[in-house]
Amino acid sequence: MEDTTEARYQSILRTLDSLGDAESVAGMARFGITGKKVYGVSVAELRKMAKDTGAGHELAQRLWDSEIREARLLATMIDDPRGVTEHQMERWAAGFDNWETCDQCCMNLFENTPHAYRKAAEWACREEEFVRRAGFVLMARLAVSDKKASDERFLQFLPLIIHGASDARNFVKKAVNWALRQIGKRSLFLNARAVETADKIKVSGLPSGKWVAQDALRELLSEPVQSRLRARLRSLRGGPEGCS
Repeated sequence: MEDTTEARYQSILRTLDSLGDAESVAGMARFGITGKKVYGVSVAELRKMAKDTGAGHELAQRLWDSEIREARLLATMIDDPRGVTEHQMERWAAGFDNWETCDQCCMNLFENTPHAYRKAAEWACREEEFVRRAGFVLMARLAVSDKKASDERFLQFLPLIIHGASDARNFVKKAVNWALRQIGKRSLFLNARAVETADKIKVSGLPSGKWVAQDALRELLSEPVQSRLRARLRSLRGGPEGCS
C-alpha cells in the first residue's frame, strides 16, 4: 500500500496542477514572486486547501522539499509549530527565494514556535537577504500577535533595527521599517522608544535609513496612532482618569 503521506502529497500536486494559471504566474513574477516551480495558485485558494488537508508535520516536510512555490506555502499552513525545531527553521529559511515565501512562513508558522524571538534576533544579523528579512518580519509579527509579552521584551530589537536600517536592499529595508512601526504601535512606552530609534537612524545620513525613519515617523507620530495608544493606556488603567 502506498505510504499515506506520499499519497496525500501526490494528490496535492495533482490539485495544484489542475489549478495552475500561466497568466497568474506571469503576474506574480512582476511582483517578485518567483521560484523553481510556480503554478500561480492564490494564497486564498491555498488556505482552502490547507483547511481540507488538515495539519500534518510529515506532509509539511514533504511539501517543502518539493521546492514548488504553492507546496511550500501550503507546508507553512499545515505544519504544527510545536514540532518545529530550530534546525528546521534554519533549513527552511535557507530555502527562502522570494519575499512571499519568507513572509508567509514567518506569519503562518515561525512566529508561533517557541524559537521565534531568538531567531528574530539571530536572523536580523545574517547577510542572506531573505533570512535577514525574516528576522525583521518576525519582530513585526510578534509585536502584533504576542499580546502577553512585556513591552520590555521588544527593546532588544531596537538596536538591531538601527543596524538593519543601513541595508539598502529593498526587501530588507521594508521589513526593517515594518518592524519599527509595529513595535512603535504596541504601546505609548514603545512608541516613544521607536521614535527615538527612528531619530537615531535618521542622523546616519544613509538613504535607506532616511527612508526607514521618515516613513516610520510619519505613522508613529500621527494623530490616529497617538489617540489609539492613549485610549489603550486609559483602558489598562481602568478609566479616563486612570482610576483602578
